[in-house]
Amino acid sequence: MIDYTLIMVSHVVTASVIGIESYIISVEVDLVQSIPGMTIVGLPDTAVSEARERVRSAIKNAGYEFPNKKIVVNLAPADLKKEGTNYDLPIAIGILARDGLVSQELINNTAFIGELSLDGSIRSVNGILPIVAGLKKFNIEQVVVPSENAVEAALVSDIKVLKASRLEDVVNHFAVEPVESKKLESCEVDIADYLNKYTTTNYTYDFKDIKGQQKAKKALEIAAAGGHNILMSGPPGSGKTLLSKTFPSILPPLELEEAIELTKIYSVSGLLRSDSPLINKRPFRVVHHSASAVGIIGGGTNPKPGEITLAHHGVLFLDEIVEFPRAVLEVLRQPLEDGEVTITRAQSRVKYPADFMLLAAMNPCPCGYLGDSQKKCTCSEFQISRYRSRLSGPMLDRIDIQIEVPRLSADELINKNFKSESSAQIRERVVKARNIQLQRYKDYSILTNSQLTPDLIKIFCKLDDKSEMLLKNAISKFNLSARAYDRILKLARTIADLENSLNIESSHIAMSLQYRSFVLQESALY
Repeated sequence: MIDYTLIMVSHVVTASVIGIESYIISVEVDLVQSIPGMTIVGLPDTAVSEARERVRSAIKNAGYEFPNKKIVVNLAPADLKKEGTNYDLPIAIGILARDGLVSQELINNTAFIGELSLDGSIRSVNGILPIVAGLKKFNIEQVVVPSENAVEAALVSDIKVLKASRLEDVVNHFAVEPVESKKLESCEVDIADYLNKYTTTNYTYDFKDIKGQQKAKKALEIAAAGGHNILMSGPPGSGKTLLSKTFPSILPPLELEEAIELTKIYSVSGLLRSDSPLINKRPFRVVHHSASAVGIIGGGTNPKPGEITLAHHGVLFLDEIVEFPRAVLEVLRQPLEDGEVTITRAQSRVKYPADFMLLAAMNPCPCGYLGDSQKKCTCSEFQISRYRSRLSGPMLDRIDIQIEVPRLSADELINKNFKSESSAQIRERVVKARNIQLQRYKDYSILTNSQLTPDLIKIFCKLDDKSEMLLKNAISKFNLSARAYDRILKLARTIADLENSLNIESSHIAMSLQYRSFVLQESALY
C-alpha cells in the first residue's frame, strides 16, 4: 500500500454507484499558493461542482479555518462521471487532511460518504447499501456514513460502519491528536431480525373473502409458486382486479439474497424508508396505462430504475393491459425473457435487474362481454380483432398462464355460507413448492422454475412417453412456438412441485396446456 504520509497531496477514499454497482473513487486534494478558490476536476456533474460552496461553509461553520489558498480537488479515475452529493464529506476531509487537521495515516483505509449542510451537519444520501457493498469488495476496513444511513450501511457484514451527524465529529475522530471521548460510534444490526420483522403482515385482501373463481385462484397459486407471468381475461366485474390485489397475500417471503438486491435498487432510487432499511417483502407495483416507456423500463439523462426494476423479485401489475400503448408493452418483451434491462445512453450504459412476475388483466373485447353468459357482446369481429391485436403475439407468447375469469352466477354472489381457502393456507403450499425449487437449484444460481434455461429444462423437466405424446399433439394442433414449449414445461414443473411430485406427469402437462387457453382459442379461431 502507498504510504500517503510521505506525499504532500491528501488522499481520501469514497465510492460512486452506477446502476447498482459500486466503483471506488479516490479524492485527491492539493493546496497551491495562488489566488484563493476551489477547483474540482474528474468529470463532476453540477451537484458535485456545487460542493465548493457547501464544503466551504460547512468547514467554517464547524469552527475550522478554511485554507486561504487555491484548492485543487481531483476525483479519480478522471474518466468516470461523478454524480450526486455524497462527495461533500470526503472532499472536506481531504482539505482538512491537507491542511494538517486530520491525520492521513488514520484515514488511509477508511471510506467517507455524505452530503454536507452549510452548518456542518451531515445529510443522508441515496445508494448507501450498494456503495458500502462495493467498498467491502475493495477490502476497505471501515466507512463513515451519515447517521440516517447507518443502519442501511450496517446490513453489509465484515465492514465497520461509523455513523456521523456533524463534520466536527468526524474531524475529532480522525484528528492528528484525537479526543477519545469524542470517537464516532459504530453501528451493527441483526439482518435476520429485519428480514423477519414483517412476516405476519396483515393484508387488506384475503382469498377467503373472494367468492368462486376457483380456477383463477389456482392459477395465481401456481404463478406465485413458480414465479410465472399470468394474464386474466374476463367481463367487467368478474373479479380480475380484486384477485390481482389479493395476489401479494400468497407470495412467499424474500430470501436474504433477494432482499439485499431489492434494497440496493430502492436505495439507489431514493425510495428506501428510514424506518425500514431492508426491503423485507416482495414488491407489488401497480402501473397506470398512461405510464411512458421510460417510466416502465427506466432511463433519463442519468439512467434510473423503472417500474420493472422496482418490481424485481416481485410483481408488476398492468390492469387493462390492452389500454397501454403498444410501444410501451413491446419494451417489456426483452426484460421478460432475460430478467434484466440494459439502458444505453451516449455517455453511459447501465444494466438493472428486472426479474419480475407480470400480472395483467383485460376485457375480452371493447365492450367487455364477449363470451359472457348473461350479456350479449355488441362488438364486430373487426373491433375484436383490432382490440386484441394491441397485445402482440410475441408478447402473449411470454405469458405462461392465460385464463378466462367468467362472471359469477347469481347463486355464487348471493351465497352467504360459502367457504374458501384463506391466503395463509394457499401461501403455505406456495412456500413448500418454493423450498423444493430452492433445494433443487441450489447449485445452479436460480431460485424458481420460471428461471430455468433450455439446458436446465432438459435436466429437470424430463417427460414420459405419454406426456411427450400429449405435448407433441398440442404443438401440432395449435402451432405452439419453441418458447411456448419451454414455458409449458416450466409451468408443468411448478404444478408437479405443488403436488410434491418428483416427475412431471401427463396430468401436469394437460393442466399446463389448459392454462394457455387464450392462445389456444386464438389459434383455433384463426
